[in-house]
Amino acid sequence: MKVSKLKSLLIRIFKKKGLTHKDALISTKALINAEMVGAYGHGLSRLKMYCDRISKKVINPKPKIKIKKISSSISHIDADDSIGFVAAEIAIKKAIDNAKKTGIALVAVKNSGHYGLSGYYAEQAVKKNMIAIIYTNAPPAVAPQGALKSLFGTNPICFGCPTNSKIPFILDTSISMINRGKIRVAARNNQKIPEGVALDKYGKPTVDPIKALEGVQLPIAGYRGSGLAWMVDILSGVLTGGNHAGKVKDPFDDFSGPQNIGHLFIVFKTNLFVNNFNERISDNIRIIKNLPKIKGIKNIFYPGENKFYRHKKNDKKNIIIKDNIMNDLKKLSENFQ
Repeated sequence: MKVSKLKSLLIRIFKKKGLTHKDALISTKALINAEMVGAYGHGLSRLKMYCDRISKKVINPKPKIKIKKISSSISHIDADDSIGFVAAEIAIKKAIDNAKKTGIALVAVKNSGHYGLSGYYAEQAVKKNMIAIIYTNAPPAVAPQGALKSLFGTNPICFGCPTNSKIPFILDTSISMINRGKIRVAARNNQKIPEGVALDKYGKPTVDPIKALEGVQLPIAGYRGSGLAWMVDILSGVLTGGNHAGKVKDPFDDFSGPQNIGHLFIVFKTNLFVNNFNERISDNIRIIKNLPKIKGIKNIFYPGENKFYRHKKNDKKNIIIKDNIMNDLKKLSENFQ
């Protein structure tokens, strides 16, 4: 499907569900971006979930979002159970504005929902020649070190900075071996997941995505990954006023209430300590890329490069939509004139 056609269709679907045109556009852009960079677990595969949650009144399509000024640098946002895309868009823009005035900004969000890719928001700060650090928590998926029960989310950690080139440095990684979206996509497509990324509910290794969703995902680097997940839960949940300690509801399966996800956005100028950051980061990347390479490796990529190239490549193509997702689109767009 052509991007322009898909964009128009998604806007109409979101508006049909009660979102304003502005909020429908924000949500549409975020979903299409995920498809363009190849992050399919955060793209169209989640559209039905968002729509279901709006229909069941656990996402507020017309939220009254409140921004509380703590100081010139610090803001606290109550997202009023909005769709996460809208809350995050407001938050990153507020963080950028605050950082422009004071050099550094801290913006916390509570009562939000899943907002897609953290890197999508970091890129907005990077385009303003700023550095961004972003945290968000998520529904239980990862067991704390030594536990058999899931409690932490896959809790992504995101860092973005300019690079003195058109390709930003964007590290956007979950603390689990693979993100939960990939497991859900595998389950919908009857595919296996890699070995060593999940355990079933009995604590046994599994490559069955359905058993993995019923069991626990494994963190990166053992107890270190578990510790990072805990850190993100504190920063984005405990600190912000959002749900934490396993209380974030699963967006696909739990419609008993809003998720109340917490996000934390930290944005600051690159010239706080030195005036030649762009030259220094360029030198940093050049040195690392020129290191001797192991056999079979032609290039050392920095985080964000591969996604940039995938987006550029996909920009010239139609978006390929799998049959099961196309069926979702058809059902969600029924009765359109």
